[in-house]
Amino acid sequence: MRLPLSLSFGEDFSLEPGNPPRVAGLLLFCVSLFAVFLLAACASRPETGYLTPVNLAGSQPTAHHVLVATTRARDSRPGTYFNGERAGALDFAQFTVDVPQQHVSGNIEWPSNAPGNPKKNFVVSDASYLDGDKEFIKNLNSQLALRPRGSRNVLLFVHGYNTMFAEGLYRLTQIVHDSRVPGVPVLFTWASRGKVGQYVYDTNSATIARDDLVHTIRLILASDADKVNIVAHSMGNWVTVEALRQIKISGKALAINRIGLVVLAAPDIDIDVFKSQMRSFGKPKKPFYIVISKDDKALRTSSFIAGGPARLGAEADTDELAALGAVVVDMTNVKANDSSHHGKFAELAELGPELGTVLAGGIGGTSEPENGGALQTIVTAPIVLLGGTVQITRAP
Repeated sequence: MRLPLSLSFGEDFSLEPGNPPRVAGLLLFCVSLFAVFLLAACASRPETGYLTPVNLAGSQPTAHHVLVATTRARDSRPGTYFNGERAGALDFAQFTVDVPQQHVSGNIEWPSNAPGNPKKNFVVSDASYLDGDKEFIKNLNSQLALRPRGSRNVLLFVHGYNTMFAEGLYRLTQIVHDSRVPGVPVLFTWASRGKVGQYVYDTNSATIARDDLVHTIRLILASDADKVNIVAHSMGNWVTVEALRQIKISGKALAINRIGLVVLAAPDIDIDVFKSQMRSFGKPKKPFYIVISKDDKALRTSSFIAGGPARLGAEADTDELAALGAVVVDMTNVKANDSSHHGKFAELAELGPELGTVLAGGIGGTSEPENGGALQTIVTAPIVLLGGTVQITRAP
């Protein structure tokens, strides 16, 4: 989700009689939210033409082959491929995305006009639809075969709310490029309309996509992949956790040894719903890694719209999440590259191949919380990186 305007709200929106400050707080929130809608509508977004293949001699970009599984409808407009409407069945495609030499880690160098300049921007140099499950697996296996045995991994990325197709594609490419972790990138992209005002539509689209994500995960595990790592962002976490829950209760379990990291970044999930989902799982044999930021303004807005408690990605009680079997990566003190503070997870890619080590045990040793506590949660020493400090909390 991308919010182009930094918002600051009061915390009490009660409409009790004789309480003008609280009414003013609500009005300020509504005006600010309307401004977000307006700016989002006027802002330049990569809706059409941005995926037109471009080749420029001498540009020397770094190419990444990305496979796509999607519940989006195909779009006949040139350089677009998929839009925000729902398809009747799961569809597939493949893209070669080029990253310019002057790329800045954590960023996506968007072209000001479609399709962009390979010397300065993220661009596509090759693209095509794939015909069904068999062609998807064939293409995946051909990419895996380029890697040595034991390193034939897949990175499956599930994007969040308010995300156009090109935005999800380029975000995954940025993560893969910056992390330098070898693996075949696969984008699971569901039918988000890429509009702030379409929150309910996007929520329903995410829910509809659960079965197709289950199918995609099973397809990947039917390939020659040694391991699949899963990263979900924002509302994409709802799809991901529900899909994993469905697999758990189906009785057709996955080969747990082939599931690597499961990273839930800025999850837009009601905290009570997540607790219920985790009770279905039981404490997982491999922990979920939950990336939170307590200053995530997008999740504040989501919580207000949903009329519920805090969203999982802004949860303050890290001990409770650790007790459920999660490792909590708190990025509150890391400077955000976006005004909503909702995209900090993308900066973790800078850790590159060291990311697994950091998540598993932290850097600089571990220390017990000052006050102990019944959960006996282990808190790693704060990791100084990314222009701030990252705190990792896990249960022993």
